[in-house]
Amino acid sequence: MANIEILLREHVQHLGKCGDVVRVKPGYARNFLFPNRLATEATAENKKLMARKRARLDVEEVKRNAEIDARVAKLQGLVLTCNAKADDAGHLFGSVSAAAILELLHAAGHPQNEKDVRLDAPIKTIGAHAVKIHVHGERFADITINVNKEG
Repeated sequence: MANIEILLREHVQHLGKCGDVVRVKPGYARNFLFPNRLATEATAENKKLMARKRARLDVEEVKRNAEIDARVAKLQGLVLTCNAKADDAGHLFGSVSAAAILELLHAAGHPQNEKDVRLDAPIKTIGAHAVKIHVHGERFADITINVNKEG
């Protein structure tokens, strides 16, 4: 069966952005995109209306991207210090988890959610450790956590 052309009314992941004309299978359009009001028929009138909406969304997206860039720049390169009990070899008796890093971020005036702190594994040694902070979408900021021996 041949693909049909539709006009997207909203951003659809892996398909396109608002205002894009895309070709999809008729069943996908009929059973999912049209009922969920994500797409409409690709007529000249609909394209004209969607062009105005797309222009407005592009302005909003530029503004949102500027805010995201500002948040990334504010966090990028941030160095936080944490004291923890450790043995003479430099191994911590406990660990520095995402929750502890979150507390350090809040104390430094950078509120985040715990799910935004990306650790491969809890930090269990003294020294400097790189940690990724999820800001938005595919944007991350790299911070450094310096773990010092307590006492």
